[in-house]
Amino acid sequence: MQERSAGHHPAVEQYLETILELEEAGITPMRARLVERLGVSAPAVSETVKRLEREGYVTLDADRVLHLTASGRAYGSTVLRRHRLAEQLLVEVLHVPWSEVHDEACRLEHAISDNLEKYLVKLLGDPAYSPHGLPIPGSANAVDDGPVVPLARVAAGEAVVVRRIDEHLQTMLDRMRALEVGHLRPGVTVTVGGTEDGQVSLRIEGQPEDLVVDAHVAKGVYVSA
Repeated sequence: MQERSAGHHPAVEQYLETILELEEAGITPMRARLVERLGVSAPAVSETVKRLEREGYVTLDADRVLHLTASGRAYGSTVLRRHRLAEQLLVEVLHVPWSEVHDEACRLEHAISDNLEKYLVKLLGDPAYSPHGLPIPGSANAVDDGPVVPLARVAAGEAVVVRRIDEHLQTMLDRMRALEVGHLRPGVTVTVGGTEDGQVSLRIEGQPEDLVVDAHVAKGVYVSA
């Protein structure tokens, strides 16, 4: 993993990390998508993207699609790795509720040095996944679990296994708390029920009651057969 350059503002790291998250979710990285994900103004995004271009981390093609350079991908992967290691630390060691760790990890990721990262990896056992089932870049224990699809694309009556929770969904604290209370977490088996008014009912293995989720959740929970 790449050591961060001295003097970088956290915004640089956040933008590179967000571009990787968009790619991971199958969304074409564009400035408009950054505006949506980061909740900042279009002029602010344009200014930061220009900075990323000047520093050699991204290129912008004729279709306004952002492409990470080799150095941009390495740097962004370092930030993403530290974010997800921080989430594991918060859940496994500090016992912070699973639904709440995303924002805390966003703060911690910018403060983790190369040296501290080594100790985190040793403490946590070099985990392959975050608590939300997302792969941790650079893990020696990484495995390929095969393709995943959004829950929204699963037909009624089909049973699937929850694999990961999208980063964007993790920012929606009320929904994440509902998932935690409803035991909808990576590794559980769910059977999709009916859909009504954009909401989907789910029968979660081992739970006495169905869980009803909205479209944001159905699009942000990824499953496999």
